[in-house]
Amino acid sequence: MTATESNCEGIQVEDTDEIVREFLTESQENLDQLDRDLVALEADPSSAALLQSVFRTIHTIKGTSGFLGFGDLESLTHVGESLLAKMRDGSLTLTQERATALLELVDAVRATLESIAATGAEDPTDRSALVRRISDLQAEVPGVPPSDPSEPVTEAAPAAKPAGEALRVGEILQNNEIVDDTDVAVAVIEQQLGDDRPLGEILIAHGHATPGQVADALAVQESARSNALGGGPNGATPFHVGADASLRVDVNLLDTLMRLVGELVLTRNQIVATATTQAEPAMLRSSQRLNLLVSELQAGVMKTRMQPIDTIWSKLPRVVRDLGVTCGKEVRLVLQGRETELDKTILEAIKDPLTHVVRNAVDHGIESPDVRRAAGKDPEGQLTLRAFHEGGQVNIEIDDDGAGIDPAKIAAKALGSGLVTAEQLRAMGPREVVNLIFEPGFSTAEAVTNVSGRGVGMDVVRTNVEKIGGTVDVVSELGILTSLRIKIPLTLAIIPALTVECAGERYAVPQVSLEELLCVEGDRARAAVEYLSGAPVFRLRGSLLPLVWLDHVLDLTEGPHVDDAVYILVLQADGRRFGLVVDRVLNTEEIVVKPLSRQLKGIGTYAGATILGDGRVALILDVRALARRAHVVSEGDSLSTAQTRDSEAAKPDGPEPLLIVAVGPRRVGVPLSMVTRLEEIPGASIEYAGQRELVQYRGNLLPLTRLSNLLGVPSEVGSERLKVIVYSQGQRSVGLIVDAVLDIANEAPRSRGDVHEYGVSGMAVVQERVTELLDMEQAITAADPQFFIAIAAADAADVSAYDNYAQIGA
Repeated sequence: MTATESNCEGIQVEDTDEIVREFLTESQENLDQLDRDLVALEADPSSAALLQSVFRTIHTIKGTSGFLGFGDLESLTHVGESLLAKMRDGSLTLTQERATALLELVDAVRATLESIAATGAEDPTDRSALVRRISDLQAEVPGVPPSDPSEPVTEAAPAAKPAGEALRVGEILQNNEIVDDTDVAVAVIEQQLGDDRPLGEILIAHGHATPGQVADALAVQESARSNALGGGPNGATPFHVGADASLRVDVNLLDTLMRLVGELVLTRNQIVATATTQAEPAMLRSSQRLNLLVSELQAGVMKTRMQPIDTIWSKLPRVVRDLGVTCGKEVRLVLQGRETELDKTILEAIKDPLTHVVRNAVDHGIESPDVRRAAGKDPEGQLTLRAFHEGGQVNIEIDDDGAGIDPAKIAAKALGSGLVTAEQLRAMGPREVVNLIFEPGFSTAEAVTNVSGRGVGMDVVRTNVEKIGGTVDVVSELGILTSLRIKIPLTLAIIPALTVECAGERYAVPQVSLEELLCVEGDRARAAVEYLSGAPVFRLRGSLLPLVWLDHVLDLTEGPHVDDAVYILVLQADGRRFGLVVDRVLNTEEIVVKPLSRQLKGIGTYAGATILGDGRVALILDVRALARRAHVVSEGDSLSTAQTRDSEAAKPDGPEPLLIVAVGPRRVGVPLSMVTRLEEIPGASIEYAGQRELVQYRGNLLPLTRLSNLLGVPSEVGSERLKVIVYSQGQRSVGLIVDAVLDIANEAPRSRGDVHEYGVSGMAVVQERVTELLDMEQAITAADPQFFIAIAAADAADVSAYDNYAQIGA
């Protein structure tokens, strides 16, 4: 029988093409599930539910392909079904060799289906070697009667379902050996083609079951439902009692709808803007109604494009399993946040980069079992993928507990391949060196293989992620872990934005990067901006916020200035906050992102363009690029000591600014250059190691010392919320607990005096009051006695390593 014929009552010849299309679509979905189930079954061969799911999927594809006349496909799946049947009855167990053969069978079935979809005929590739290998793998266990692989396999009743799951009518009839998979599959196809009769009624019409048998099955089903919560086994039968509640829609149609909705949003914005300027109540009401309807339509269309990230994650277990076998490594894949949703366009854009990162982690990151045992690790490495929504973005983290990235090896390779010079290398910090893995052509592989070594990799990952407005960051600890973090927008088409004006031009700032909006007016505006080592800052609730003037960054005016009012947009880029100063804040609205021309893309400051409600074109600012261009985002914190050293040339003459704090009844000055960050922590978060206090801070442990104890005075604040001055240098930080943060001020000229007391280096007159000057070395050592020793050792190691690289390069 050919694919254009039918021998089943109720299906017309002209419907066969539609049946084949349904078969191809459902079989591809089943094969994706089969990949996952086989990998999971290999990890847990005792799982009867997984084995049943795998067997049923292969059996269904075999039955339907035979019904449609695809003989080669039927023969191919039959041999796999025979092997699985022996595993199910206990004659065989699943070994790595058998799992590999079954996965190759899945690939062969997938290739055949693709050939049928493209040409209407089966794949002509000779699969006889694979069939023979799978047949040879059906070696019997002694004492178990052999089965004849030439005989059709009759499906046994599935294992008892867990509590809370009820059988479907088709399953019940199959378990009673009244119908087989093919009978049910044909009935389901008829339902998908528009037949609204129940499945049992269709089976009766085809003569596969009697009304009494269907009634008995319905009674069994009803009884099961009365004692359980509905549902089916994980990845089990594709059969349905009624017609599908879902509908497949062509992606091109969704793209067209999204484009039309985008244009509708632009028109809506223009109508609303026009209506608000006219004193016509009817027009205003109509525009408000239009606004509501368009917003609901937009949300609905965007929702149709949203898919769970598991759509692309589902293929990774097979990738990790095959690569682990190839590389001789044991890898456990952990997936968290499978339900996190993204726009389909975003998913397609990150599919290949994500696969490459996973392959890279298995190939380069996780060590072989022998190496891991020698290092005291579990021989099985762990690769964790985590996805979650945060701040209107999707965060994807890929962590492995492998060898980490060695900055020394990266530096030597980059120097040897000419990516950097010895002088450039000496100016880099360890994190900058690690980020060289994103440079085009960089590879640490010693030889070119089918896995790696071609020099095309992490640079493509970064380029593809940045194309969709995302960011990539890598953090590594040698010998312990490597964590690659990707941040991407939920969707690219329509985003909420704040429109601002600067130097007469209008710009849009994506609200995903906007934390808050500040307006400082009058006399306070002139005093609001302070200078830390020549860099402008704004004091925001105890934290020092670096300021960036938009007109200065875009070269629209000569530099920073303060007028009667200061508008500050508090933005976040790469986990660091800064304030963007603009001339005016206009409005918030949803904007449609339009791509930039090649010339504007090269500037690197703009993420796109949009048309505003009044018809004017506005450029969309790339917040991360702005932060880089203004040197706010660096390798350390926003106000790190390294950044302070870089700005020494701009430091104004006169005494160094002091952060004035209260410690009990005493007024103490802390050099502002030694203040990395001001934090407020709950007292309940403090933990103890012996007599020392510490708190978990940004993924590390932060040692603490109370200045009241250091200076021998009673503290005057409670323990619910504590003010902490954080000082960081390199990879180490300490926290100094104070009673209150009072002000930032300069000491009076020639006002300093000596004082001999532990914890105090002197005194000075500040704001016409005597202020003690904190001995920062003693305070830091009180919190972490090894602080300066560790920093000196790290600096010495870095200098020695980079000098060696320079000598190698020379």
